[in-house]
Amino acid sequence: MKKNLHIGFVGLTHLGLNYLAASAEKKFKTLGIDLNSSKTNDLKKYNIEYDEPRLRNLIIKNKGNIKFSSDLSNLKRCQIVFLSQDIATDNQDKGDFGNLKKLIKKVSKFLNKKAIMVILSQVYPGFTRSINFDHSRLFYQVETLVLGKAVDRALMPERIIIGCEKSESNIQNIFLNYLKSFNCPIIKMKYESAELTKISINILLASSIITANILAEVCQKISADWYEIMPALKLDKRIGEKAYIKPGLGISGGNIERDISTIQKILIKNKYSASIIKSFRKNSLYMKSWVYRILKEQRILINNNNFTIGILGLAYKANTNSVKNSPTLHLLRKIKNKKILIYDPKAKLKNKIQDCHQVNSINYLLKNSNVIILMTPWPEFKKIYSFFKLNKNQKIILIDPHRIIDNEKIKRNRFKYFTIGK
Repeated sequence: MKKNLHIGFVGLTHLGLNYLAASAEKKFKTLGIDLNSSKTNDLKKYNIEYDEPRLRNLIIKNKGNIKFSSDLSNLKRCQIVFLSQDIATDNQDKGDFGNLKKLIKKVSKFLNKKAIMVILSQVYPGFTRSINFDHSRLFYQVETLVLGKAVDRALMPERIIIGCEKSESNIQNIFLNYLKSFNCPIIKMKYESAELTKISINILLASSIITANILAEVCQKISADWYEIMPALKLDKRIGEKAYIKPGLGISGGNIERDISTIQKILIKNKYSASIIKSFRKNSLYMKSWVYRILKEQRILINNNNFTIGILGLAYKANTNSVKNSPTLHLLRKIKNKKILIYDPKAKLKNKIQDCHQVNSINYLLKNSNVIILMTPWPEFKKIYSFFKLNKNQKIILIDPHRIIDNEKIKRNRFKYFTIGK
């Protein structure tokens, strides 16, 4: 069956490439289509813009099962075609779905009469039903990728959620057999339920993040330590060991913010209170300013001082080169007239920022900064403590919101140390 089944992915952004790699690893013949021919030419040379662990290796390993093209006519051979274009968001976190609709219209002209179309791109409730295509062959699949873990989650999903025309509709056998190859529960529901499921996941994650940040702030006021509390919460089965209760610098990355914007729009349109959703936005912005507030309180931003600020981390999270809604960029927009050094193992500054210099050496940054801010919890940043042991006379202010450094090792007479939740 696998030898005869051809799977197409249209839209070779982060979403499409990871699911394509997973399908190829499952030994299906996969076709990757993108209308941007320069992108497909790069992919043919294995130049992949997304620095996702294992992604490039998996594509090279399965190159015999993968073809890249910008010609939509190649889709005629495919029995299942996924629309896998990432949805761009504006500075208000609103998704642009117009390009996806145009893409679907183009793609549908090239599919054979039995081909199944699956919308993998994240859309708003009602989107899939609005598509002018045979609904018995049209499905919506909820994607649950996480940047930095996308390959693993595409290959080994916890469950697969499929939206159909009706709750009682059957998933066609050819598509069902493809889904069964991933060896996980398959949950079937109608289009609108599946579309809202994805949003619901992100809203619940957002509520956990915001709640953790609020309680971590309370800890700072009453001399408690949130990192002592977290293990107790994770042992509660109603919360769980994988709960999003680690405090941080607000919500970033774009996906959760987009769903907050979508659900807020739905609530307001239907004249329901959106106050709790608005509070998510407000608290996220407040926490993104946490480092800036420390800098102000410590009078580091006064013009006549000689502080050099070293920032470790530009990506919005570890194990990705994405800077979408990055707390670091948020901070850089607020700091004025200060010498800033910045280092990140993968992410790059796309635009020049006055007085900000991205360096290639973490040791250079540490040696030449007297304020060090650990903005992204990259594992390698845990090792910086050894640098300070070798440079005992260097007095610094260390701002560590994610508590990367074991603060019990910090010698108080040499460091001023700040972290969230203590």
